[in-house]
Amino acid sequence: MKVSVFGLGYLGTVSAGCLANDGHEVVGVDPIQTKVDLINQGHTPIIEQEIGEIIAANVKSGRLRAVVDPVEAVQKTNLSFVCVGTPSQSNGNLDLRFIRRICEQIGDALKRKSSKHTVVIRSTVLPGTMRDIVIPILEESSQKKAGVDFGLCHNPEFLREGSAVRDFYGPPKTVIGELDRPSGCLLAQLYEKLDAPLIRTSVETAEMVKYVDNCWHALKIGFAN
Repeated sequence: MKVSVFGLGYLGTVSAGCLANDGHEVVGVDPIQTKVDLINQGHTPIIEQEIGEIIAANVKSGRLRAVVDPVEAVQKTNLSFVCVGTPSQSNGNLDLRFIRRICEQIGDALKRKSSKHTVVIRSTVLPGTMRDIVIPILEESSQKKAGVDFGLCHNPEFLREGSAVRDFYGPPKTVIGELDRPSGCLLAQLYEKLDAPLIRTSVETAEMVKYVDNCWHALKIGFAN
């Protein structure tokens, strides 16, 4: 499959490298030229076990490259992962500026694309973000209808720093929140080799699963402290 990964931070770099390692053609996208150059030179922009070797091998094989231009990435792939950060604000809310900007860029690229494309949000977002923010921005920017003219899923990640590659290949579960079933089926193909429970549900449920999971981990840390 041809996949683009928006955001070459921790989640994006690991996802791009591991997907390429599974045999997919992957294009990483980031506005920071330094990160793009590092990937294209076969180097990792993050510190994580195994990912350096994975990136080097897959850049050499031609399965992994990086670009700055989001339009080029969307045009040359059939599925886009959004892996940008959603840092916490002082009031506890999430800062969604990066999500908003990427959705605008992808929507603008979809407007110029005639074939079907699927957008997958991997970033952690509050329940309701997909319906209230992601879908309206994508539809307005693309002038197309989500779930009809382009596919949309929410696929929360469960990666831990220090063991992210191992967690990618051995997750506790794989959750696919699908707006339309064909997009869910397409995304499920990427994970068909993983030995983990596959949960296909609504986008709202997928958002909530991630937050309940985070709350459970926070509770354990609180008791440990």
